[in-house]
Amino acid sequence: MQNVLKAVLIDDENPALLQLERLIHADGRLEISGKFTRIGSGLEHVAENQADVVFLDIEMPGMNGLEAGEKLMAMIPDLQIVFVTAYNHYAIEAFELNALDYLLKPVDPARFAKTVSRIESQLKNTQEQAGVQVPVESMVICFKRLLLGDNVAAGSLLKWRTQKAQELFAFLLHQQDRWVTKDVILETLWPQLKLDKATTQLHTSVYQVRKMLKQWGVKALIEFAHDSYRLLRIGFTTDVDLFTHGSQIGPVTTEQEWQRLEQTLNLYQGDYLEEHDYFWAKPMREELLRRYIHCSIAAAAYESQIGRERQALQRLLSLKMKEPYSDEICQSIMKVYHAQGNQAAVASEYQSFVSLIGNDLETKPEAETIRLYSELMNIG
Repeated sequence: MQNVLKAVLIDDENPALLQLERLIHADGRLEISGKFTRIGSGLEHVAENQADVVFLDIEMPGMNGLEAGEKLMAMIPDLQIVFVTAYNHYAIEAFELNALDYLLKPVDPARFAKTVSRIESQLKNTQEQAGVQVPVESMVICFKRLLLGDNVAAGSLLKWRTQKAQELFAFLLHQQDRWVTKDVILETLWPQLKLDKATTQLHTSVYQVRKMLKQWGVKALIEFAHDSYRLLRIGFTTDVDLFTHGSQIGPVTTEQEWQRLEQTLNLYQGDYLEEHDYFWAKPMREELLRRYIHCSIAAAAYESQIGRERQALQRLLSLKMKEPYSDEICQSIMKVYHAQGNQAAVASEYQSFVSLIGNDLETKPEAETIRLYSELMNIG
């Protein structure tokens, strides 16, 4: 489901605010997160809360709308601004400020609908450009499947000659610049072959990886010394690098922190090297999944705290499908149901969890899960 865009309305005339409010409700693609008759109050709201677009009256007492627009764009460069004015000559100044659009009072409904479509289009372009924040250097995708290219987001992908060459690259990448002895590589990638055949396979695969790196155009190298190999990571980063950095968080307390966390979570498109099922990747796969669960729960806790319980619940139920035996996820879901005042759902969630882990794992919930359930249901 597409997220509804957040709009802030600033106009010193209540009739103008009411007309915009009616147009937004009739259109259905925007949600009003605040409306203000004073510019200062509107600026404070935008600074502290998520906003995708601001509808801003130009002719206001004190600081006019054009000055306010400059302040808004300084605070949030990607914020979309639509000026509302009774005078056509303000349009030139508005677009010099790089405003998205302007509307003439009284606002025509058909013209307003075109403006909303323009807002959607502009935000989509901004998101596609930002995406998962692919840096200037090349990117290696490790979540779900291994992909590399000059620009993975644009689909310019390189294909491996053999699956073993791909696995060798993935294995050396996994080591994060550490040296790995030839014996360890042979035992890991070719355990079923005799030494001479395994060594030949290794040399062939090293050649293919080096050829791929050259074709890729990055400065990364496979180095060999003291009967050991390593991949020297130069000229590229990975989605795992970005995710690991972004997942180092504490409690989420502001909308800006939530937005950064959401960008981090969007990097996680599947488990680490999931489609390749390399046995040696399993510990890292489990660690990254643990981080993903922790960050998802942190995001849901913030959403529930500020009244977005439905969003939090949707996130947690999706997480539950991925990790159904998690006490921590069960606890978080019960808390959200309790915040909604849905005690029947709290009880149902707990009993379903007890039954699931009892039947599948022959175990009981953790003590903290039992204690939380009793507390939420006011038992004992």
